[in-house]
Amino acid sequence: MFLRIATSALYAGVLAGLVAGVLQLVFVQPILLHAELYELGELTHFGRAAVKAEQEFGGIDPARDGLSMGVTALVYTGYAFLLVAAMALATTRGVTVTARQGIVWGIAGFIAVQLAPGFGLPPEVPGVGTTDVFIRQVWWFSTTGAAAVALWLIAFGRHWAHWVLAVVLLAVPHVIGAPEPDYFAGSAPPELASLFASRALGVGLAAWVMVGALAGYFWNRNAGENAG
Repeated sequence: MFLRIATSALYAGVLAGLVAGVLQLVFVQPILLHAELYELGELTHFGRAAVKAEQEFGGIDPARDGLSMGVTALVYTGYAFLLVAAMALATTRGVTVTARQGIVWGIAGFIAVQLAPGFGLPPEVPGVGTTDVFIRQVWWFSTTGAAAVALWLIAFGRHWAHWVLAVVLLAVPHVIGAPEPDYFAGSAPPELASLFASRALGVGLAAWVMVGALAGYFWNRNAGENAG
């Protein structure tokens, strides 16, 4: 069982992570680098004309881009291990997971890990005013854990009380509220910050769908090989 989990997660995580890395380099990183120009003071609001980040940073940086790709692949491999472990647990309950069903699992992973915490702590560009990092991390992990349990209860709960508890778990972190700074301040334009958040979440959704589909595919294929 462990070998099946490990191989399925590694294949799915690395492949999806590499694709996610490319999407981030194309759609997210230019905005991030552009925002850094405002943080460094090289660009200011209503001052020097806005320019593309590629022009300021000289385009492609193989070392930086390669490191970014590697880190992204590593992160999504970790996500894939968590997702495949959940699939293994579901299998013990008689659930069959295929590539098509894996897409739903991937969307659930995106909701738990990115969308639910992002509702209170959206992806941020450099230079944004924030609160204590530890407090933010506690809220983030609590929200992610609560969302993951809630989605499991929605999918596999067999009593109305399970679904009620799921709704409570999804709502409580946001009723409490994410930690916010005493005042909002940021060096980058709000338009740039909102574009970064939307693109980061969009790439995250695409990557999680791929992780889920690939994890379901390899998990199901490995089951057939073991049976053979």
